[in-house]
Amino acid sequence: MKSTGIIRRIDDLGRIVIPKETRTALRIKEGDNVEIYVEDEKIILRKHSILNKMNELAIDFTNAIYDYLKKNVLIIDKDHIIAASGPLKKELMGKPISKMLEQAVLRRDNRIENHEKLLKITEDFEVETTYVICPILVNSEIEGMMLIFSKEDKVGIVDEKITKIACHFLTNYLE
Repeated sequence: MKSTGIIRRIDDLGRIVIPKETRTALRIKEGDNVEIYVEDEKIILRKHSILNKMNELAIDFTNAIYDYLKKNVLIIDKDHIIAASGPLKKELMGKPISKMLEQAVLRRDNRIENHEKLLKITEDFEVETTYVICPILVNSEIEGMMLIFSKEDKVGIVDEKITKIACHFLTNYLE
């Protein structure tokens, strides 16, 4: 465990302020949930992602969709790619998402781009592609998105329907 050297006082309601530098580094924004763990004499705070708890299911799910569509499939939470299938799996799995995708999550984007357009997936990976994105909502709160994209084969109505069905399934599973 790495010390930041920052010391904070607990107020009369038991609150502490997490320094801005720490929040920025960990991509913690206002309204995000934080899990609290206790280990021996330590209090550990960890950014909470409900989608991260279903990691194995998400990977199996994206693999099944890829096997049928033969297009790249991603499930992202508000910060990271939590499941990936397709040719770009190794390159993208577990990486932080781009600001572009972060904004799409916040806007709850639900769309199909069937004309090639620049898609910045991570800060260091972008592709000119067609794609479908669909939000994953849990109890009306945005938790992440599913993204299907392909440079070789344009996405179409079937891809859009599969994405919507998959997101609906994940929403019901998580609620």
